[in-house]
Amino acid sequence: MNDLAVIIVSYNVREYLGDCVATVLQSTGLSLDVWVVDNASSDGSAEMVAERFPQVHLIRSPHNGGYAYGNNLALRQLGLQGAMPASRYVLLLNPDTRVAPGDLAATVAYADQHPDVGMVGVKLVRQDGSLDLACRRSFPTPAVSLYRMLGLSRLFPRSRTFGRYNLTYLDPDQTAEVDAVVGAFMVVRQQAVAQAGLLDEAYFMYGEDLDWALQIKQRGWKVVYYPAVTVLHYKRASSSKSLHRTTRAFYESMLIFYRKHYARTMPAPLHWLIVSGIQLSQALALLRGVWLPRLRRLRPPARRAAPN
Repeated sequence: MNDLAVIIVSYNVREYLGDCVATVLQSTGLSLDVWVVDNASSDGSAEMVAERFPQVHLIRSPHNGGYAYGNNLALRQLGLQGAMPASRYVLLLNPDTRVAPGDLAATVAYADQHPDVGMVGVKLVRQDGSLDLACRRSFPTPAVSLYRMLGLSRLFPRSRTFGRYNLTYLDPDQTAEVDAVVGAFMVVRQQAVAQAGLLDEAYFMYGEDLDWALQIKQRGWKVVYYPAVTVLHYKRASSSKSLHRTTRAFYESMLIFYRKHYARTMPAPLHWLIVSGIQLSQALALLRGVWLPRLRRLRPPARRAAPN
């Protein structure tokens, strides 16, 4: 049995993917089983992996079924839900990350030392050295989501009430038990996978990691943010290529999570307000991020005044 199975789901990020796999294969201190799931890329990603990294298990998906779908293709092959799993832990890793040689071994060692921990995330940093806020989060309850949508989490990041979405009141260098970590780097114990099951493929992109963390916590496991390991995350290397699609996917994932975990306990008027608020937020995000920039590009350049 291997120590760690690494699953990298990729879509049209060939250069990022090649560098990511190369850093993973340089990892030391543990036995690895590396899987790349290509979600029907059109940029030659799968061919590059097959040529450069013959030791990697390559799954070529016939279509882009999303992040949860792609990870589940590999999870089923690994048999982590069965009696004879291939690895003690699984790592979901984004192709736009870079790991140092000892990062994976250090994360697994922490999990080994804490047998009640089912899921571990690490400190993710952007290219400019800033913290990727998504690497430690609370579950997006209606209240937590409302504070975020109203901008209160940004105005009062140190507040334990308003700053819960990204836990901005916590020291980023302090290990902490949290609700969820991000699917860009998420180490999960095999026993936790066996109990919680596969990722929910109703989510196309975003939300499936939160959902999985909740499923795992509901079965008695802890989820921990472990900043002793720092990993570079370029962030949205794939999603930035289709802003309209990813914006819609983000808000649709919010609706899926809400309806799955909170809707049944909400009074009808409050339920209507929550759903309407998410839909309005999506419309505003699309207006700001997609339609207004397109209109500006279509606007004819201003004419210069003729010289006297």
